Amino acid sequence: MPSPAEAPAPRPALRLVLVDDHEMVLHGLTAMLAHFSDQVVIAGTATTYDQALALVDRTRPDVVLCDVRLGRTSGIDLCQAITTAYPEVSVVLLSVYDDEHYLFQALRVGARGYILKRVDAAELVTHLQRACDGETVVDPALAGRVALSAARIHAGEFWPGAHLGLTQRESEVLELLVAGRSNRAIASTLVISEDTVKTHLRGLYRKLEVTDRAGAVSVALREGIFR
Repeated sequence: MPSPAEAPAPRPALRLVLVDDHEMVLHGLTAMLAHFSDQVVIAGTATTYDQALALVDRTRPDVVLCDVRLGRTSGIDLCQAITTAYPEVSVVLLSVYDDEHYLFQALRVGARGYILKRVDAAELVTHLQRACDGETVVDPALAGRVALSAARIHAGEFWPGAHLGLTQRESEVLELLVAGRSNRAIASTLVISEDTVKTHLRGLYRKLEVTDRAGAVSVALREGIFR
């Protein structure tokens, strides 16, 4: 056995920022992680998009643990803002949504992980450490479906509308458009802002060579993209 002098130095505690629009959740996470204070130190908490960005700028944590939904804004949008402005900061999304749809959104904007809220404290600490080590951490409940989706993409089964140049997100917006959803409903379903929805609409209008929602729906139905 190695002598104490040869034992590896203990890992420094991670500096963590918690973001959730419910104070009760923040208190619960803080209490849960208090038992692991030698591994995780909470640098601050925030309940809004703007508070979170200001806190990250001020504290420069190792990792941000953020809810997917933040009231009228989105944890997905916050993740993108953080990873763009502070690429050295790892972002892990925490969610109640057991759906790979949200996971793919998170990974597309640079998230280091997507964890379900049923995770226990010890598992959460391990996930955060792995994310800071550069790994992409996916909740085990979603891992199988992610592998299946990756296999389908590898086999050439791309998203509807890809042959017309639509991105996957534009395809998702178009599908909801065909279903008659409003911009607000689309934003809520995809966990993005209404401004982001409008940006995607402009993109798909241009690619489909139409000028409005009715035109986009007409092309989608005519081309058999969605029925």
